[in-house]
Amino acid sequence: MQTVETLNEGLKRAYTMTITAKDIDAKVDAEVKRVAPQVRMPGFRPGKVPANLIRKMHGEALSQDALNNSIREGVDSLIAEHKLRPAMQPSVELKNDYEPGKDAEIAVELEVLPDVPTPSIDGLTLERLTVPADESVIDEQLETLAGQQKQFEDAPKTRKAKEGDQVVMDFVGKVDGTAFDGGTGEDMAVEIGSGRLIPGFEDQIVGVKAGEEKTITVTFPEDYGAKELAGKEATFDLTIKAVKVAGETKVDDDFAKNLGLESLEQLRELMKGQVEQELNGLTRTHMKRKLLDQLAAGHDFPVPPTMVEQEFQQIWHQLEHEASHEEDPEAAKKELENDRDEYRAIAERRVRLGLLLSEIGQENGVEVTQQEMSRLIMQAAQQYGPEDRERFIQYVQQEPMAAAQLRAPLYEDKVVDFLFEKAEITDREVTREELEAAIEAEDEAEAEKAKPAAKKKAPAKKATAKKTDDKADEAKSEEKPAAKKAPAKKAAAKADTDEEPAAEKKAPAKKAAAKKAPAKKSDDSEGEKKPAAKKAPAKKAAAKKEG
Repeated sequence: MQTVETLNEGLKRAYTMTITAKDIDAKVDAEVKRVAPQVRMPGFRPGKVPANLIRKMHGEALSQDALNNSIREGVDSLIAEHKLRPAMQPSVELKNDYEPGKDAEIAVELEVLPDVPTPSIDGLTLERLTVPADESVIDEQLETLAGQQKQFEDAPKTRKAKEGDQVVMDFVGKVDGTAFDGGTGEDMAVEIGSGRLIPGFEDQIVGVKAGEEKTITVTFPEDYGAKELAGKEATFDLTIKAVKVAGETKVDDDFAKNLGLESLEQLRELMKGQVEQELNGLTRTHMKRKLLDQLAAGHDFPVPPTMVEQEFQQIWHQLEHEASHEEDPEAAKKELENDRDEYRAIAERRVRLGLLLSEIGQENGVEVTQQEMSRLIMQAAQQYGPEDRERFIQYVQQEPMAAAQLRAPLYEDKVVDFLFEKAEITDREVTREELEAAIEAEDEAEAEKAKPAAKKKAPAKKATAKKTDDKADEAKSEEKPAAKKAPAKKAAAKADTDEEPAAEKKAPAKKAAAKKAPAKKSDDSEGEKKPAAKKAPAKKAAAKKEG
């Protein structure tokens, strides 16, 4: 095999490989010998079919397999010989003029990882802001929990429903006067103000009484799960069966026992643990941002454009999804476009930080064990339907890039924990509001840092701090222009890029590409059966990244 370098510019490399017809033919001969003992043909004893007949029967398939194997081995050899570290899956393409029996000319293009300067981890200093989980916080959480466990009692028949009441009804939904599939139901109980139903539905049942019949008109959201209803106007004929009021829920031992616990004391301990976990998550988010700021300040090196583009696309997809759920989606998306360059600068910073963390991890022996990796794969497989889980597991096991992407969040967290151990840390007790304000200030500071790189001059808008209600919200974003929701997601760019991907097995005339993973389970299937219900919001991914 002959290899000629055709491009060496920055992090981009390109090569032309020539695989001789003689080499391909030799592989076909080897494959014929391998399969001969299994070939069956009338008139010949098992294993005695002549090689020329096997070639005649299976020659085309064998030649294609031989070419594919030669390409894959050639790319592997190319990467090893030139000591390349691919940033992404190499692009491998067979020239269009190839014909069986002739030499094959292969074009290989790839981006390589930069030579990352060994990061200095000496002299790191961090402040850890801690919030005590005091009794008042526990009491507040218990009251919230009690509000979620409301017991409703029948109200007098003359009572007009108001916000906070529960209305039990039968309904028939129609579009253009015709009832639609899934639009009919009986004894549906809805708490007014819960936001369970599509916009406008709950507002129009305020004031109804038991025994009343009413027809309301609503418009399904543009992004509604049942595509045939999305954006359409519908009427619902309602028969009100009952109006109920919330009874008082006492937070006592009986309340705890109804939740499957032994006592109120046990419930308080459980709630305290959850609050501490949430507050610790906020503390870690703040510390991690400060840590990464120190790393980013001392390092500037080129990063692979393809990795930056992939990171940017993940950020942008999440932002567009969030914008589509705003009150005025078009205005939100238009405003988003104004900050496109800032988000691209953030993507570049994330990739650079990911490479720095990877270098630190490799230099200091940080690893994700096989047991940890197996657990990650099994956890990720749960987001697929039962019939697709095994295919997903095989996909990750066969695709180094997919495995690296899955491993990235845990690997990064382990490197960050390693750096926390090396840093000099001082503790300061603050309130939750002060901690959230500190995180918000980091958001705004990060927006300002992104502007020079993005050549932006407009002043950053002030973001509104939000309380997080669960651990998954801890990371809403570790980098974002102010006043924007941050993409909560896993960053592929932070993968431990130690592995070198091999050429993809594909038909020789097609450009190599990564195999597709099985499709995830749809979260909208319920919505298609219950068109009166509002489509569930997209789940926010557990925030593990600096962003």
